[in-house]
Amino acid sequence: HVQLVESGGGSVEAGGSLRLSCVASGDTYTMAWFRQAPGKEREGVAAVDSERRTSYADSVKGRFTISKDNAKNTLYLQMNSLKPEDTAMYYCAAVNRRYTRYPPLIKNEYKYWGRGTQVTVS
Repeated sequence: HVQLVESGGGSVEAGGSLRLSCVASGDTYTMAWFRQAPGKEREGVAAVDSERRTSYADSVKGRFTISKDNAKNTLYLQMNSLKPEDTAMYYCAAVNRRYTRYPPLIKNEYKYWGRGTQVTVS
């Protein structure tokens, strides 16, 4: 069983930046960030695997960058040019699987989940 702990959330003004981190208790091959706003479904934001292949939701392309430090079992999400619509609880997710193509942004593909960190953009 892998435990995931997120950090780095907070409140920022529109146009600002935040960097989220997620530390995993063990090795993970594919990791992702999801987010969920009140009253909405949890949606995939970005994903990365140990080969550094990445996937991004269209809504964050060009603004967010996902990265993974395999040696530290740590996942990052650099969020720039934040918008009020980015406000949500952000969750780290992981699965020990290599996908043939790019890492997925489908929540049911991920086995391990963190408890989330809140991001508020005003």
